[in-house]
Parts: sequence; structure tokens; C-alpha cells
Amino acid sequence: MRLSCAGFAGVAALAAAATHQPAVGSRADRVNNVAIIGAGAAGASAAYHLQRYAALEGVPVNITILEKTEHVGGRSVTVNIYDDPALPVEQGASIFVAVNHILYNATERFGLPRSSLRDDEPDDITAIWDGDDIVWQSAAGSSWWWDAARMWWRYGLAPYRAVRLVNDVVATFLRLYEEPHFPFRSLTQRAFELGLHKVTAVTGEQFLAEKNVGGGFASNIMQAATRVNYASNLAHIHGLEAMVSFAAEGAMSVAGGNWRIFDKMVLASGAAVLRNATVASIAFAKGGGDDDDAQKYVVSTRDTGEPSAEARELPTAFDNVIIASPWQFSSIDAAKGVLKHRIDEIPYMKLHVTLFASPFKLRAEHFKLKPGSRAPSNVYTTLAPGEDAGQGPDGVGRTGFYSISTLRRVVNPKTRRREYVYKIFSASAVTPAFLSSILGARVPDTFVGPSSEAAVEAISWFRPHWFHSYPVELPRVTFQDPVVGRGLYYTSGVESFISTMETSALMGMNVARLIADDVAGKRRPEAEGEKTDAQDEL
Repeated sequence: MRLSCAGFAGVAALAAAATHQPAVGSRADRVNNVAIIGAGAAGASAAYHLQRYAALEGVPVNITILEKTEHVGGRSVTVNIYDDPALPVEQGASIFVAVNHILYNATERFGLPRSSLRDDEPDDITAIWDGDDIVWQSAAGSSWWWDAARMWWRYGLAPYRAVRLVNDVVATFLRLYEEPHFPFRSLTQRAFELGLHKVTAVTGEQFLAEKNVGGGFASNIMQAATRVNYASNLAHIHGLEAMVSFAAEGAMSVAGGNWRIFDKMVLASGAAVLRNATVASIAFAKGGGDDDDAQKYVVSTRDTGEPSAEARELPTAFDNVIIASPWQFSSIDAAKGVLKHRIDEIPYMKLHVTLFASPFKLRAEHFKLKPGSRAPSNVYTTLAPGEDAGQGPDGVGRTGFYSISTLRRVVNPKTRRREYVYKIFSASAVTPAFLSSILGARVPDTFVGPSSEAAVEAISWFRPHWFHSYPVELPRVTFQDPVVGRGLYYTSGVESFISTMETSALMGMNVARLIADDVAGKRRPEAEGEKTDAQDEL
């Protein structure tokens, strides 16, 4: 997540909840079996926090994680440049910031070293390009006050208003981490209590205009942020996600891959992990009706890669099941009565992420700069004046991509040449013609990857991939609640509210607290009627 604000009260206070003696005969008297479907940010966080909360409450839990791949971390994916384990690079979820307390605190607790997103050099230029002109640029070695002065000179008070607005919105959102707003059984209710429904009800473009942040600053600077973070233009993303896009101060990642956070969480939880286990169905265990408080679930799986194989029931009956991945991509069959609340299907973006290494720098002429000009090292994009702000992939515009970043300089172990590692976000797969144009070096039409000998001179290493990266964040005021059945929880409803590693981890932590409370028989007061200064500002 890309959030930045001061005065955050850490989530550590949540772990200090008072313990209590469970009632005789309650679920707290026996081991509670919990299945978690998915080992991404939400699933790993749910396992880790459930173990901690259960220990605080004095209730025993047995956690089983079912992961359909070999990989822990979900959309946090690391690949190795030149297939060298000493040169890992993020291909999936890339960054978080210090105010993301779940992720940041985990790096502290587990001793995981942090690194910056890119290895910028003093002469690197970061530019925003609209397909015709460079509308803004900043040099890596320039002082912050010089860039700030230039921005104020060009855009007036709009930058100040935008930063204040972002901080106000983020400060309000962060109240979800604190009692009495945490934990929550209804995300919709919390959004209304905190006044955030007024931010999600309108587009980023409308919200900024209402707050007198418009004109060139919105279309040039803030739209570049929504495009690189969510592949969306301001006219087709709700105001809350637009504010999150602009809160990227202090971006960092974990050295060796962000997946290490979630791997450590899973290990610390003591959960049993079944990998390559695709969940086929969830049903009620025999011997109890669905109105029985002691009702348990049986989960059936098959080996991933064998869709026609017969599903097998796991030998354990589960008291709780956490569905910690998007339901619409799971193909899980829920038996009659299992889902008390329908899980909405929401449209996801298909984002192409292309990593490659080349001895060539980006070519100035591709960005319509004069031959011999210094080309930018990092390029974010926006729409040109008068260009239609389409939705989803139709909104990429004449630039043809959302961003190109020079991540680092490396030495090719085979040629001993110094090369540049690039990362491209795009709405469709990059083509040889596009690669030829941005590098100024011929990439044959037959190029399909590093095995193509004819293209070795231009591109020595190539790793394309695509993700269902995040939902199309259109305005809305209702959100999928985390409780979808008795003892059945769902985490991905937060994706249409805010879609980040941190918010997925937050929802995992939230359902963990709900389960621990339910098992221990704890009831918490609701947070209705409370209003903050930030809500007045919104």
C-alpha cells in the first residue's frame, strides 16, 4: 500500500486486548480447527494474527492453509534476473511504506532487510509523458525544495491542497486499525461511520474537483499516479483509491522479495501448509444441520494441474473456513446453505508486467524528444489534452503503456556487459516493435524471449507475465462484508474498497480477530456515532 500520514497509532495496541475466562462448555474449551484457502497477503496475515489472538485469549487453534500453487505470497512474486538467485526482482506487488504497519512491523519483527524500489543514479530523470509531450520531469539528484518550488510555480496551491486532502483521507482510513472501529463485521458500515462512503461514491476526478484540486495538477500528476498504481484514469477510479495512489512517500520493498513477509507469517503461525492443493468444494460435515452452533465444514481438494481428478475430502472437519483469495477465480463449489450471503463478482484488471534486461538505455526519440536529448530513465504516463479517458484497458491512451521503470544496473554474467533492468506496466503484451522503438535497437518480429538468438544484442533476459492485479475501482458505496456464513469468512471484499498488500493483510487480521472473539465468546461495542475532524474535512 502507498500511504503516508503522521500520528498513526500502531496496531500493536490491538494485541493488548484483555484476556478473559471462557464460559464452561464454550468452543474455547476445545481445539478449534480453521482452514484458510490461499497463502497470499490475506491468508498469511489471517494465520499469523489468528495464532496470536488465540494465544492471548487462551483458546487453542489448529490452522491448515490450502494453497493452489507452490508459492506463498499470492500476487507478491519475485523472479531472478538472468535466473541468478543473487539478483531477485519484484514482478508482482512491489512496494509498501512505513505507515503500512502490518507489513512494516512484520519486517521489523522478522528481521527482514528493506530496500528501495529502484536503484536510481544521480543523473536519472523521472518524467510524465502524455504521448505527445513531457508534462513534468524531475532529476534524481535535484533537491526536494527545488522540485517543490517548481511545482508550486506551475500549479499554484493545487499540490498543497492535494497533499492535505490525501493525508486527511488516509488518516481517516487508518482508524480502521483501531478500536472501536476494529474489528468490523461490516465494511460498508465502517465506511459510512467514518465518512469514507463520500469518497468512494464519486470518481477521483470528481472528488478532486470538489476539493478545488483540478486542472493540470490533477490530469498530469495525480492521474499519472492512478495509472501506474491501478491502471485507471481519474474518471474511472473512485476517490479513495485515487488518494491512496498519490500516497507513495517512502516506498520500499523487502530485499529478496516481499513474499518473504508472508512466508515468515505462515511459519510463525505454526500452520500446516498444503501446497498445490486446489480447493474443489466446501460442504457441511455430516451429523449436524446448518442451524447447529456446532456445525463444521468439510473441504475437498484435488492436486493443482489435475482438474479432472476426483476431489478428496480432508480428514479434518473445520470449525471455521477463511476464503482468502478472490472467489470468482476459485471455481469452488459451495454446498447448499454454506454461503449465507452471496459473494459478488467484481471485474478485475488484467495487467501485463514485463521485465527485461538490455544494454541499451531508453531512446529519447520514442518520447518525441530531440535526437541527442537525455531520455528519461523512468516514465509515467497520462492522457494528452482532449484524449478520451476510457475505462480499463481502453483507457491506456496513445502512450500505449502505463509506466516504464529502470529498476537497476547489473552486469550480465555471460557477456560481462553493464545492462539495464526494465519493468513495464501495460494493458496488453508488449510487442517487438514497441521494444525496438523504446530501445532504438532492432528486436526481430520473431522475438519470443531470451532463447531467440537473433535478439540477444537488444534484449538478453525477458520475463513477461500478467496478473489479475486489482479490481476496476469504479465508484460504489457498498462493499462485500467479511462474514459470508456461520464460521465462514471472506477477505477479498476489501479489494473494491482499497486494493493493496496492506489492506489484504488488514482484512486477514480482521477476520482473525473476529474468529478469536467468537471462539472466546467476546462481544465488542459498535463504533456508531463517532465523528472525527477528518470526517468533517471529507
